[in-house]
Parts: sequence; C-alpha cells; structure tokens
Amino acid sequence: MIIDLRLPPGQMVDELSLAAEIGLGRTPVHEAVARLVIDRLVTVLPRRGLMIAPIGLEQVREIFEAREAIECGNAYFAVHHATGADLAELRHLIEAAENAREETDVLRFLEDDQLIHRYLAHIVRNTFLQDAADRILLHNLRFWRFYFTTRRAQPGTLVSHQPLLAALERRDAQEALNAMREHILVSRALLNALF
Repeated sequence: MIIDLRLPPGQMVDELSLAAEIGLGRTPVHEAVARLVIDRLVTVLPRRGLMIAPIGLEQVREIFEAREAIECGNAYFAVHHATGADLAELRHLIEAAENAREETDVLRFLEDDQLIHRYLAHIVRNTFLQDAADRILLHNLRFWRFYFTTRRAQPGTLVSHQPLLAALERRDAQEALNAMREHILVSRALLNALF
C-alpha cells in the first residue's frame, strides 16, 4: 500500500485502522509496522503517531547515492558470476522493459525495471548485496510512482537497460559498472527535476 501510493507520503496512519482495513489482527500489523520503520517507509512521530515516510529531495539524494554504491557493484560482480542462462533471462526481462518503454506504459515499465534490477542482484549470488538492493529498490519504485503522479512520461524518462546488457554480454566488468552508473545518474537527474 505504501509502495503503490495507496498510503501516500506524509499521511498519518494508526495500527488499529490499518488492521481493520487489511483484515488482520493488531499483532501482525504491529510487527509489520515495526519492520516498515526499520525499512524507513514509516516514521514514528512521538506523541503524534505514525506517518508514511515523506518523499523529498534529501530522500532522493540518499536513495540514489545508495543505488549507485550497491547497484554499480552488482553490475561489476555480475560479469564474474553470470551464467549463460542468467544472461538469457536478463535479456528476456530487458526486452519486456524495452517494449513497455516504447509503448510509454509507465506502470508496466516500472514493474519490469524492478524485475531487472532485482534479477541483477540475484545474479551476483551474494545475499548481503541482494538484501541491500531489494530494500533500496522498494524506495526506488515508490519514488518513480510518485514522480509519475505529477509528470507525464516522455520518451527519455524511461531509461533503457540495453547498454548494461551489452556490457554484461561482452563480460566487461568496468563497462557494466559504467553503464549502471550512467543509468542511475540519468534517472537521478529526472527525479531531481521534480523537486
């Protein structure tokens, strides 16, 4: 509900109402909220309650610095760990995203983009990097959904993954790192425009 903006940034919530809305008891909702606080998707405001984490320029800066650190490393290490089957699956995921990009189907592209970045983390076969990437990518997806609530998709706003795939297929680790960095920097520039 937070990621797809049914609970928008800045909205105040309480556990009892959430439990009633989703049809669960208070204990599982309390445990879920505690996890969401750790994941920085919910903020506890003392004596006021719970707030869905806001999205602002500082959050954008933090998430894109984290993405650059983690995902560029994932791209670099993926070159060393990817099997032929991994690259074939990645190519399939990227082709689906390219189709959504050409059709300017934003929601489908965002879902496909998420699958690509998560799969890249999977290819590395490092649970620490995969956990870090999964957490960061949730925030990334939320930011992009928020971005497209106020902006119309243009051809350049949905960034291609083709240069990354080409570098991985050539087994060029530095080029893969650079392609991922460029992908993230272009994305970051678009999000910065929102603020």
